[in-house]
Amino acid sequence: MTRDQARALDAADPLARYRDAFALPEGVIYLDGNSLGVLPRAITAALADTVQRQWGERLIRSWNEGWIDAPQRLGGLIAPLIGAQLHEVIVGDTTSTHLFKAIVAALRHDPRRRTVMSEAGNFPTDLHIAEGAVGCVPGAQLKVVERDQLADALDDDTALLLLTHVHYKTADRFDLADWTARAHAAGALMLWDFSHSVGAVPLDVTAANVDLAVGCTYKYLNGGPGAPAFLYVAERLQAALANPISGWMGHAEPFAFQDTYRPAEGMRRWLVGTPSILAMASLEAALRLWADIDQQAVATKSAALFDILDAAGTAAGLDCVSPADPAKRGSHISFRAPHAYELTQALIARGVIGDFRAPDVLRLGLTPLYLSHEDAWQAGETIRQVIADESWRDPAYAIRNAVT
Repeated sequence: MTRDQARALDAADPLARYRDAFALPEGVIYLDGNSLGVLPRAITAALADTVQRQWGERLIRSWNEGWIDAPQRLGGLIAPLIGAQLHEVIVGDTTSTHLFKAIVAALRHDPRRRTVMSEAGNFPTDLHIAEGAVGCVPGAQLKVVERDQLADALDDDTALLLLTHVHYKTADRFDLADWTARAHAAGALMLWDFSHSVGAVPLDVTAANVDLAVGCTYKYLNGGPGAPAFLYVAERLQAALANPISGWMGHAEPFAFQDTYRPAEGMRRWLVGTPSILAMASLEAALRLWADIDQQAVATKSAALFDILDAAGTAAGLDCVSPADPAKRGSHISFRAPHAYELTQALIARGVIGDFRAPDVLRLGLTPLYLSHEDAWQAGETIRQVIADESWRDPAYAIRNAVT
């Protein structure tokens, strides 16, 4: 592909108009939106209003002027992005906290079943949280098996199958409906982690009959560093599952200040403590950008961006480890290389920001709302240059940062 061909694709891109909604730094091609999304311009004004007017002027009155309903309101903005009903999603806490709540709730749902099943190589926090969660339920255990052994490992002791929909390293994507059906056929509940899926690939939890799902909002949804996460619980399970962290925001009447806990109805029962209003305000501004965005257009452009970088990386001698079929992957592309860390740092030094995942993966995020085809083309050219001139061999690029 040539630069002119990439520009022609941009001229016909139905998503190109969203690029100006983001504060993209000059001289940077940002390929790390799968880790931290770019700042939406609307967030700056939203935060200023939240700090100066809502907090500064309205003070505690703002709790009755929109703050107290923020978890449900933001859940309603995320619901269409995953194919859920508005009353099936709540926002607050972190992905890790939501995972813990969902895992323990699933284990307590059917005391006859004691096993949480997951795959080896899942995102570490999912496995770490699962390990801690089973320790809170007597007799429960975590069973971690290789992906190709998952189907056979499901049995009548499996309470929950926990999977990350899009793999954080390879971008390999599970078939949502197929694996949910497999879990159900074994009598288990299904819990999906959508952290690398939401805002990246089309999702329909209703059509797939998904039970539970969690996800972060600071990647493709651009909610900001540490933005609150979301939890989905299918309506059919909301009355049957109990939140194991019984905080006051999940109480039926939090301002009755009762000694005994009574869970609220619906998704409010999954709340725990007081939400961070500044973080919620940032996320709400980011989510409102998605109101009229065609998810299929996002997926189509992602595939085109992938092809540009795949061709460039492969031509430069890198080994692409992401699936070739766009229906079987998320919205990032990963290359395996012996000196992937040094290569990542050399690219960053030239204004192409991706990231590294141990032990040997260069990972590049494909974010169609603000990444152009020309950006992808130029990034590919920079990859070729850095490999050809061997600038990655500079010892400075071997110094490990705390965050890679």
